[in-house]
Amino acid sequence: MTMLLFPSVNLISVHSRFTMREHFFSMGKIILMLALMLLLSPGWAKEAAPVAEDPEIERRMIALSEDLRCLVCQNESLAGSRADFANDLRREIREQMRANKSDKEIVDFLVARYGDFVLYNPPVKPTTIFLWFGPFIFLIMGAVILVVYLKRRRSQTEEPMLSEQQRKQAEALLKESKGNNA
Repeated sequence: MTMLLFPSVNLISVHSRFTMREHFFSMGKIILMLALMLLLSPGWAKEAAPVAEDPEIERRMIALSEDLRCLVCQNESLAGSRADFANDLRREIREQMRANKSDKEIVDFLVARYGDFVLYNPPVKPTTIFLWFGPFIFLIMGAVILVVYLKRRRSQTEEPMLSEQQRKQAEALLKESKGNNA
């Protein structure tokens, strides 16, 4: 009966106490891991992010922060970032909205404080011209370098000229292969 319920535990075998011991230790490891997971998980929990009292300000703040870059995450919008600095910036935006500042005034404040990098779409101006057109310049430069390289390489490699004997030998091989295929 025990063989059917616990195939790894054989009570008749001489090695049964070792099997039971191994079974006990593996169960002990599993229980220890579960206990550690349960004890440590509250340490990972964070406090829920506060929601603005005014839903209109919250909606406006989210719409505005979608167009702003998180300065910590850099590839994430301010609205989607969970960094502490992003929370501080969202709180600052809410305070300015409560002070009846327009979206343009808030964006101007953030740009003055953190630079154009805070914007996902920075304006085209002399300081950002390389940011806007740099990839195209590098693409054109790469294409020109590739064309020049390939032309030089082609002129350096000469096609081997066949001697009259080699050409006749090649023609004979071609005629022979056509005769075999037909």
